[in-house]
Amino acid sequence: MWNEPTKEKLAKLLPAIGSTDGPTTKDKMVRAHLFIGGCDWYLTEYDPEDDLAFGFACLNGDLQNAEWGYISIAELRDLKFGFVEIDFDLHWRPRPAGEIALIVKAGGAW
Repeated sequence: MWNEPTKEKLAKLLPAIGSTDGPTTKDKMVRAHLFIGGCDWYLTEYDPEDDLAFGFACLNGDLQNAEWGYISIAELRDLKFGFVEIDFDLHWRPRPAGEIALIVKAGGAW
C-alpha cells in the first residue's frame, strides 16, 4: 500500500468499531480514504487487534452495489496490481458522509 498507515496511526485517527453507531449514516464522520483507480474506501471506525475497519466501499464506480460494511485493512495492504497499489489519501479532510458526493450518489447517506 502506498503511504501505508500503521495500525497505530489508524487507531489514533479512527474511533473503535461500534462506537459511532447511530440511526443515520449521513452524520457518520469519514476520517480516512483509501483508493485505487475507480475504487474508494471511506473509513469511519477501526479495530487494530483485527486490522479491520468499518466504512463505505464503492468498487469500480459501481454505485448500485456500493455499501457500508467491514473492510480488512490487512487484505487491502496485500493487494497489488502489477506495480500499482492501493493508496492512503494523505490530503483527506475528515467530514460527514453526507458531504461526500460519491456516498450520497450511491444512496449511502441517509
